[in-house]
Amino acid sequence: MAKKLPSPLIDEDGEVRELQTEDFARARPAREVLPEILSVEIVEQLLKPRGRPRKTKTKVHLNLRLSPEVVEYFRTTGPGWQTRLDEALKEWVQAHPL
Repeated sequence: MAKKLPSPLIDEDGEVRELQTEDFARARPAREVLPEILSVEIVEQLLKPRGRPRKTKTKVHLNLRLSPEVVEYFRTTGPGWQTRLDEALKEWVQAHPL
């Protein structure tokens, strides 16, 4: 029995037809398809991850209540005050081992 050929995605007028389940079943990831169409250098540039690389050690998000004096002191030091507060707490932990 002959294999049924998929119907074209674009008709004579250049209109794209509605995709069917079998169209999605035949779909392949861009990483597989693009090298057949474009050069490897262009594909690497298009598919490279964006933004900063993820850190291996991330910070923990939590809600923390601090006295207003502490918050005001660090906020008056300008942008990056939360990082400086974190550094101050790290120094305290190192100076006061359990």
